[in-house]
Amino acid sequence: MNTNPMSQSRTIQTHLILPPDTNHHETIFGGRVLAFIDEIAAISSMKHAQGAVVTASIDSVDFLSSAKAGEVLELEAVVSSAGRSSMEVYVRVTSTNLITGEEKLTTESYVTMVAVDEIGRPVPVPGIHPETEQEKRLYETGPARRAHRKQRLEMKY
Repeated sequence: MNTNPMSQSRTIQTHLILPPDTNHHETIFGGRVLAFIDEIAAISSMKHAQGAVVTASIDSVDFLSSAKAGEVLELEAVVSSAGRSSMEVYVRVTSTNLITGEEKLTTESYVTMVAVDEIGRPVPVPGIHPETEQEKRLYETGPARRAHRKQRLEMKY
């Protein structure tokens, strides 16, 4: 099967954090960040699959620091692993204070998306191949994350 470079799926979004996006601490709601993450993961995986996708799982979300009203969030997403019809998307979120220039990593997440046809059945997607050192690290650690997802899904509650 053919493969696409990871860079083909790279997607960047920028959002200004406004007061309605924030909680009583004047930091952005985690749910708002999750919505941004889901949206950019969908766009990135649609670029890779060249078709429709659905969110299968938000596998992990690490909120590492807060972002405040008036700061800018920049989200960057890339398909980091591809299975038969599923794609793992890595999303990195940074915030920037445009007045001071301070930039910080706020969130990292892995999302699993599945390519689907018109009636919602899974369809095959191309494989991927890394080109940069960062992409190689994401790609090489993908099988361990996939095994962890599988193990988590098999756990009985």
